[in-house]
Amino acid sequence: MSSALVVFSGGQDSTTCLAWAKSRYDYVETITFDYHQKHSIEIEQAKKIAAILNVPNYVVVIDIFAQLGDSALLDVNKDQDINASHHAKPNLPASFVPNRNAMFFTIAHAYAQKQGLEHIITGINQTDYSGYPDCRQPFVKSLEQSLNMGSESNIEFKYPLIELTKAETFKLAEDEGILDLIIDESHTCYNGNRSVKHDWGYGCGECPACVLRKEGWNNFK
Repeated sequence: MSSALVVFSGGQDSTTCLAWAKSRYDYVETITFDYHQKHSIEIEQAKKIAAILNVPNYVVVIDIFAQLGDSALLDVNKDQDINASHHAKPNLPASFVPNRNAMFFTIAHAYAQKQGLEHIITGINQTDYSGYPDCRQPFVKSLEQSLNMGSESNIEFKYPLIELTKAETFKLAEDEGILDLIIDESHTCYNGNRSVKHDWGYGCGECPACVLRKEGWNNFK
């Protein structure tokens, strides 16, 4: 029986990946991370979407990023401008959380070992992305090799969105039959705004995540 673990934020990309995985694997689980992000509403949406799609959802709480406080994306930095550059790495956005994906994927890999899951599915993308260096294929490939080497495992990472534009990701969601679910339930907005619904979904419409999603929707339509 083929099996997969989806690293699941409850956002557009990971929800699309979940539907993609469900149509290709016999058994699918999801893992969600509570790292004290400003947009913690995404955790609740992840739980809700997992229930709608009838897959288990395991939530892991990580405190270290809030203790380090090294990103405008964290709730300890409510007053930092999410649209600015990172305070220590000016070539990266303020929303960059150092080593976040390394931590996420390492924990997901450990969980996959425990559950006997063969593949880890992530929504990383190096076409339409927010400037995060840990969303690129060489990083994930090298991490996969190291994690397998260090645990005598053979778990393979898959990233179905890696070369897609945001418009193409909307098209994939449509092909997988979950476009309405993406619009109604997935959450992307860094500011955690679910009070305003646009054609492309809920959000403030101004943060980098909303702008990228909005432009992708316009190109898709």
